[in-house]
Amino acid sequence: MTQSHTPSAQITIVKCPTCQAEVEWGEQSPFRPFCSKRCQLIDLGEWAEEEKAIPGAPDMSDADGWSEDMGY
Repeated sequence: MTQSHTPSAQITIVKCPTCQAEVEWGEQSPFRPFCSKRCQLIDLGEWAEEEKAIPGAPDMSDADGWSEDMGY
């Protein structure tokens, strides 16, 4: 993220996470941080297809040693 300094206002520029185009962060960029609706939907599709994930502890709900068959 880079910032341009002007006497009257400070403008923040970010890179689109999908295509790396520069996007001005403000009301004039309704899809921020994305440059367009297209890039926003590409990113959403990657999350929906589980191509992207937030790292965390593995789900242990099925492997925690408890089973209905074992009479617990």
